Amino acid sequence: MIDPKDMEHCREAIRHGSLSFHAASRLLPERVRDPALALYAFCRLADDAVDLQDDKAGAVLRLRDRLDLVYCGRPRNAPADRAFAAVVQGFEMPRTLPEALLEGLAWDAMERRYADLSGLYDYSARVAAAVGAMMCVLMGVRDAHALARACDLGVAMQLTNIARDVGEDARARRMYLPLDWLSAAGIDPDAFFAEPLPTDPVRAMVRRLLREADLLYLRAEAGIPALPMAARPGIYAARHIYAGIGQAVRRNGFDSVSWRGRTSRRQKAGWLGLSMLRAGVSVMMPRSAVLYARPLAETGFLVDAAARAGSAPGTWGEGRAGSLVGVFAALEAQDRMRAG
Repeated sequence: MIDPKDMEHCREAIRHGSLSFHAASRLLPERVRDPALALYAFCRLADDAVDLQDDKAGAVLRLRDRLDLVYCGRPRNAPADRAFAAVVQGFEMPRTLPEALLEGLAWDAMERRYADLSGLYDYSARVAAAVGAMMCVLMGVRDAHALARACDLGVAMQLTNIARDVGEDARARRMYLPLDWLSAAGIDPDAFFAEPLPTDPVRAMVRRLLREADLLYLRAEAGIPALPMAARPGIYAARHIYAGIGQAVRRNGFDSVSWRGRTSRRQKAGWLGLSMLRAGVSVMMPRSAVLYARPLAETGFLVDAAARAGSAPGTWGEGRAGSLVGVFAALEAQDRMRAG
């Protein structure tokens, strides 16, 4: 389905750009692993295309055009685009899912800040839970309960990333901590950008964010036994490796301003072994009632879209066109102002 040369390019992009996912992907069956690496390569390169550019609005608009070409069956002549187009066609990927990711990147380009935890969940749904839903499509999983738990895992991973990167984001003048948390702590975001310090209130917010992530990791676990047996070790691995990043931040006293939480190869190897063990045990365990918990309100649209996988991929927007058109119109205006 994917040209071998394009596939090798995607493997290299993930090997160097996402060590955690690359480690977890080693436990996925090949029929899922290769499409997943192609998917992650497109998402990773899309994120870098925005994050590493001064003209972020223009970068998102170019990504919009690239995604449109993918769904028209005429991808840009680049390995990641061709590989992702093959995945879209081969798995009939609902267009709402990569569009959601693109919307999250657009919010980054607009330097959006989030008023409360629900707003941060909205963002995490787009840049991370959408990828979890797409992974389920690759596995042939369309059950709404399993999809909801996959989205929980995506949001948990993104909260972990945000908790780890508070200092790095502040130095780039990015703020993802909920504004109501900052207000309650008496912290002005711009003052924090000028002098980011691991004060007690900042550490407390990092701790709170990791606690929210832990609750979602527990919810997400209930969905893993609903996945194909061969895919479970890889998803358990992703869960443990990303949660391990949060544990690294904890060990440093929740200081993610002056230090960035990292995990070692030895730790990753240990989590891979644990994941294989847990996947085997899951066969003998009854399903948890948590599997049937309602999806987060912020991820419900992703669950609905992925549950329809197998139908036609759809047209631009799939019912969310109004929201997306507004976002892209704002970006186009921002791009024109920058050019002017």
